[in-house]
Amino acid sequence: MTNLVQAQEETNENDFKRWQVRLRGIGVVPNEKATIGGIGGDVSISNALVPELDFTYFFTKNFAAELILGTTKHDVHTVGSDISAIGGPTSFDVDLGSVMLLPPTVTAQYHFFPLRDKSFKPYVGAGVNYTIFYNVKEGDVVKGIAYDNAIGFAAQFGFDVMFDDTFFVNFDVKRLFLKTDVSVDATNLAEGLVIPAEVEINPWIIGLGFGMKF
Repeated sequence: MTNLVQAQEETNENDFKRWQVRLRGIGVVPNEKATIGGIGGDVSISNALVPELDFTYFFTKNFAAELILGTTKHDVHTVGSDISAIGGPTSFDVDLGSVMLLPPTVTAQYHFFPLRDKSFKPYVGAGVNYTIFYNVKEGDVVKGIAYDNAIGFAAQFGFDVMFDDTFFVNFDVKRLFLKTDVSVDATNLAEGLVIPAEVEINPWIIGLGFGMKF
């Protein structure tokens, strides 16, 4: 009898849907700062609102891994740069055009079940991302811009509210810790003028969406 009860408990423990997929609308809010060589100043990076798709696999009812996929476009310009060396003002915002970011991110998560009916499921997570910078548009001021792809870290928290055992609504917040080296080719403004910069983007990513388990 004891063996039968233990077998039933083990079956119940492993009887759950291991996959879930979510479609979210996300707001990406950079918390940016930069060290800019030569002309000084800081950087401003625009916010973005885009769709995001993610997949989660549950190893147990509590432990899971999530893959997050999405891409964003951001306008970029410097703030308060000194371009007097090329005949400009001592405080000027240089338009650096736009760039698109593709930051696939994997997080390891722990899910909680504070309610007996398990309809409310908060979670926390941490992981890594590899950000690819592409489709760079340099704008009308400088000749060209190059961004280095970069590895960063991610922290995450959120919750699912279950409609039933398949469908749910999700709220999610992530913080990416992301830094890239940038090289601005301004040789069209002055011979040999290449401006290096170290840019911290560190965006908050706030999402709301729907999902299903299977």
